Amino acid sequence: MDRTPRFIDIHVVQPIPYANLNRDDTNSVKTMLYGDALRTRISSQSWKRAIREHFQDALGDSALRTRRIGERVAEVLRGRGWDKELADRAGAHVAAGSSIKWEVAKGKDKQPITNKVLTNALVYLPEDAVEELADIAEAHKDAITVDFTGKEKAKDKPESALKGKIDRILIKRNGVINLFGRMLAEIDQADVDGAVQVAHAFTTHTTEVELDYFAAVDDVTAARNDETGSGHMGTAEFSTGTLYRFATVDLKELTKNLSDDSEIAVDAARELAGQFLLSFIESLPQAKKNSTAPHSLPHLVHVAVRSDRPLSFAAAFEEPVRSAQHGGYVARSVEGIDAYSHAANTLLGSGRVLHAAHASLHFDKLEHLGERRPSFEALVAAAVAVALAEAPQ
Repeated sequence: MDRTPRFIDIHVVQPIPYANLNRDDTNSVKTMLYGDALRTRISSQSWKRAIREHFQDALGDSALRTRRIGERVAEVLRGRGWDKELADRAGAHVAAGSSIKWEVAKGKDKQPITNKVLTNALVYLPEDAVEELADIAEAHKDAITVDFTGKEKAKDKPESALKGKIDRILIKRNGVINLFGRMLAEIDQADVDGAVQVAHAFTTHTTEVELDYFAAVDDVTAARNDETGSGHMGTAEFSTGTLYRFATVDLKELTKNLSDDSEIAVDAARELAGQFLLSFIESLPQAKKNSTAPHSLPHLVHVAVRSDRPLSFAAAFEEPVRSAQHGGYVARSVEGIDAYSHAANTLLGSGRVLHAAHASLHFDKLEHLGERRPSFEALVAAAVAVALAEAPQ
């Protein structure tokens, strides 16, 4: 049996107080049916954004995802002393100069806006690459003589000669992109397969959506006391619950994305994988944060290094957890993780798990989740040390 580390799985049990971390298009709590029971759900896209922002802040290595790359280039040029009109014109020409299809932005009156270009696809590139795009505009400043309306003749388009240069910048990567991946089919070699997979979080038990009626006071009316009623009334949806969260890091994919030199790739992978796991633990979607402040901690984090395949424990909660005798779902959710881990790994063969450990607030008798570590940092450091002791083959 191959015992080369391939995946780092991370499992989290986290109670969330009264909140709406992730809303749908009607501002309603997202839900799902699982085991014929209604659960609160937090989409993977929502939590991945929170993870990515936490990850970037921790490493100081940012990536930018936008259709408005021309405007960002114009901002940089204005910071270099360019006149606003010329900077906007240059930004538009740069945005239209790659292999990505584009359109001229339109105002509220549906009329085209001169010197404002939107790419049809989201551009995803390292933040510092914007400076390089601005350098291209700087080098061709004398050629940028006409406003961009989208109707220029080929001979008037300075961007037509810059396509290759701009494309070479748009395919650049940094750690964030190597980890999370990038889809940009219109430029050769721009696509990057993501090395992390993040599941939708869901409550381990049945939940109900609650409606909160609220009113806002008009301060002038309240002071004068000359009218009755509030200045504004409305309702909002919230829910509470204990979430199960899961993600996995594909070490082979990550090292492949990083470098052809295996030693360099593994060194970089240690930093990226470790910070991803910490960001997964500590991040939280920010919807409604000012009115709910739902900043809870995970009560259990379990990490396993596997040689075979990722293994989610979501099926442990296909039958919804029932509350304990005196209320609460956390303890029984943790027990469910412990029992399911034992059953699933026995069925698959325990030799596939190369390392397992956990960190928790107050659970001392977990038998099947490996050694208890004193902190999240210690938990992650031990797992990454085992997983990346040598390059995956």
